[in-house]
Amino acid sequence: MRSNEVFSQMSPEAALAFLEEIHREAPKVEEIALSAAAGAFRLRPVFLRRQPRKRQAEWMRQALSRGSFAAVAEELLAEYFLEYHGELLDAFGLPHEKGVLKGDTPVCPEKPALQAAVAKFRQGAEPARRELLLRAFAAQSAIDWPDLEALL
Repeated sequence: MRSNEVFSQMSPEAALAFLEEIHREAPKVEEIALSAAAGAFRLRPVFLRRQPRKRQAEWMRQALSRGSFAAVAEELLAEYFLEYHGELLDAFGLPHEKGVLKGDTPVCPEKPALQAAVAKFRQGAEPARRELLLRAFAAQSAIDWPDLEALL
């Protein structure tokens, strides 16, 4: 799955929840998202920021769903993922230092271990956010884990 496909599969409600979360927790990520939406729809950023959150979220979702915005969507998901990286990386048993993976391409765990890690990770609080984190991780170009794709 490509990063832009993560956004194309998002419901308007999920896009709004994502925008609200990054507004609270990761303002730099929100800036990337809203700048992409403004550029895609040829809007002035000031105009977009004055719109209701629901409308901002829909423009963001539509812009980042486009294939031409795949690189921007990947960067946004990577930044978002780094804000909440530890628990998922630990669940997969990937060596990292403060969210930065050691090595260029992480090796996928064996299928049974991967299935168990994904199942355990999904059981935590905020299931929608956890699912987005899994998709954000899987959508990174450095991650080529067909077994994870199959689980999503």
